[in-house]
Amino acid sequence: MKQIIQSFKTGETILEELPAPQVKRGHVLIQTTKSLVSLGTERMLVEFGKSNLISKARQQPDKVKMVLDKIKTDGLLPTLETVFNKLGEPLPLGYCNVGVVKEVGEGVSEFKVGDRVASNGGHAEFVCVPKNLVAAIPDNVTDEQAAFTVIGSIGLQGIRLCEPTIGETIVVTGLGLIGLITAQMLKANGCNVIGIDFDNSKLELAKKWGITTVNPAEGEDPVKTVMQLTNGVGADGVIITASTKSNDVISQAAQMSRQRGRIILVGVIGLDISRAEFYQKELTFQVSCSYGPGRYDEDYENRGQDYPLPFVRWTEKRNFETILNSISKGFIEVDPMITEVIELNDFQKIYGEIGSSKSIASILNYSNATYSNTVSISSHKATAGDNGIAIVGAGNFTKMTMLPAMKGTDANLQYIISSGGLSGTTLAKKFGIANSTTDFDEVLNDDQVSTVMITTRHNLHAPMVIKSLKAGKNVFVEKPLALNHQELDEIINVYQNAKASLTVGFNRRFSPHAFKMKDAIGNGDTPINVIATMNAGAIPPEVWVHDLKVGGGRIVGEACHFIDLISFFTGSKVTAVCMNAMGINPEENTDNASLLLRFENGSTGVINYFANGSKAYSKERVEIYSQERTIVMDNWRKTKAYGFKGFKGLKTKMDKGHKAQFQKMVDHVNNGGDSLIDMDSLVNTTRASFAAIESLKTGSWVHVD
Repeated sequence: MKQIIQSFKTGETILEELPAPQVKRGHVLIQTTKSLVSLGTERMLVEFGKSNLISKARQQPDKVKMVLDKIKTDGLLPTLETVFNKLGEPLPLGYCNVGVVKEVGEGVSEFKVGDRVASNGGHAEFVCVPKNLVAAIPDNVTDEQAAFTVIGSIGLQGIRLCEPTIGETIVVTGLGLIGLITAQMLKANGCNVIGIDFDNSKLELAKKWGITTVNPAEGEDPVKTVMQLTNGVGADGVIITASTKSNDVISQAAQMSRQRGRIILVGVIGLDISRAEFYQKELTFQVSCSYGPGRYDEDYENRGQDYPLPFVRWTEKRNFETILNSISKGFIEVDPMITEVIELNDFQKIYGEIGSSKSIASILNYSNATYSNTVSISSHKATAGDNGIAIVGAGNFTKMTMLPAMKGTDANLQYIISSGGLSGTTLAKKFGIANSTTDFDEVLNDDQVSTVMITTRHNLHAPMVIKSLKAGKNVFVEKPLALNHQELDEIINVYQNAKASLTVGFNRRFSPHAFKMKDAIGNGDTPINVIATMNAGAIPPEVWVHDLKVGGGRIVGEACHFIDLISFFTGSKVTAVCMNAMGINPEENTDNASLLLRFENGSTGVINYFANGSKAYSKERVEIYSQERTIVMDNWRKTKAYGFKGFKGLKTKMDKGHKAQFQKMVDHVNNGGDSLIDMDSLVNTTRASFAAIESLKTGSWVHVD
């Protein structure tokens, strides 16, 4: 399929050939017929992309601080590599999509194949959209008209926050696409509407709908005009739908408002607010969040959990439906705003002139779309043979760690699988992968693929491991192996009958620092003490890693690295775990905890996993105490020893063992042999991580079978 994307690095807009998405649970697969180009939003993205690095940095001071912090902990070159990789990510454009339902996912009963629907899907021939971001189109509303649904809901949410009543005077600053729709809805709501803009063509259109207009470009003073039209009282509300860096807009909004007036920001403007202007009138200022309640809520948007209507009357989906209903009944006219209808292949007629375009609304038309889940990258050809590798997941780990570490190996990369197709295709082109696909089953059915490497979200690990082993594929899966005992038991049962290997991405044991430490203490049965500290850093609570059903929490999902590492050092298995966490009543998904490990050979391990430390301090530190000797490893860069004869310290750039691990994995794929880590150890580490959570809940030691 074809999709419009933009380079975040150069600002170039491209029509890319991508694999079409597959329908997912709770989602709807839509074949696009029309999409609306939001010129204001997309112009801003294109112009940002075309700006130089210094300009990008000035516009994102919070990101600059993050970069500086990362330089302190990870070093300059790794940080620069991360930044440039991030800039190299393409951005899918568009969020006003209309089409026909091609397939419905499990758990979707609201739609059926053949329904015409509007959604927030992008400029792509096929889109897969969560059901709560899809709305059915009334029969008397055309596809072109329905394309205004999502952008109209943005203005509608601003109106709902403003809470206008019949007879009030509401000012709309910025009569672009959102502003014109907002003004019409306010008029239909019985308000006196004043529209402000610099473009006469938009003002003339507004006048036809009975909206009073002000054009500052012709010398009209917005504040004085509003005060005159309200007999000196001022506007009851101001809804700002403009896009400008100037602070004048917010100042004018305050000056033209009445006492205790309401100001709602829908657009993007300068926000250097004068306290005096707001203080004297006791003004209310609120920023509107996109389409309405539910936006950016994972439970609502991606898991399909609706808010109960009696308590949340207007969600984003119900706002979509309201716009469509308003168009159907003639409360909103959108046809006069359509400046042009362009075929998808001629997209540059819009984007090539987007910086100077005077269009109000541009519609893209889609025809002759071809549905295919796989795209072959013409510049790359798969090596013949049955040792092909398929990578499942195209997220940050794959992009920033796995694929760079696999450069220079003899890996026969035949597939990369991503849910949307864009991220996978981008990486396929960059790293020489033959095919980009969204179809996991196609990979499992390909006899030339011997190995599947899984880097998805944690809740998909176990199901994909099981499915891959049943298909006779070798499996490499990023940690964790499973999120609960039931998943782990099923993996064990399948593995026992599988003619394939299984490896978990416990990379730390493959670092040259880990080998140096292991060589120093030897392979004897003498007990040792190991202390591993991870200054993990805070992650916002809404991030999926904290979700016990999706990420498993950071102890199961990340601290397992150090359970494996200490097992490697001790040469023994964990027999019991006790975990204590910070706080009076810590949750299961805590990320501030200390784990105490007891091993079969009498060794002990302590894992301090903390998220409340300074980013300026080393992220990881390991200490080993044995026979009046001590080894200290600092952040996988420096290893020193005390009390060891002839021990020479080790200094490297940060090396967590990824490159050595993936080299060994590729060698295993090509030449066979034993798994990188034996299955008993993988199971023991996984069960120990579960035991840690159980210990927290019971407040006691938990034995590991």
